Amino acid sequence: MTLTSTQTIIIICTVTIGTIITRFLPFILFKGSKSNNSYIKYLGQVLPYATIGLLVVYCLRNVNLKSPTYGLPEAIAIFCIVVLHYWKENVLLSIAAGTVVYMILIQFVFV
Repeated sequence: MTLTSTQTIIIICTVTIGTIITRFLPFILFKGSKSNNSYIKYLGQVLPYATIGLLVVYCLRNVNLKSPTYGLPEAIAIFCIVVLHYWKENVLLSIAAGTVVYMILIQFVFV
């Protein structure tokens, strides 16, 4: 299906407006005295950990423990991430190094 130029512009504008609304709506709703809401503070403390947990589950959802690798590349990469994070306390370094370790393992070691 080919879109006309008008349809493409309408789609781009709709997506842009939707993105702007979802980005700025919390600041509009909770500005001023409403920012001291205890529920919002609670969510600010809990959601980062919940998000990380969700990402870990999402990343490990297709690991097959019955395959010949038995999930070893994933386990080794997770171990490297945890050790690096506790050692250097740098999230970006931990994620980047874990990704590199995992890619090396699946491309060259566990072929």
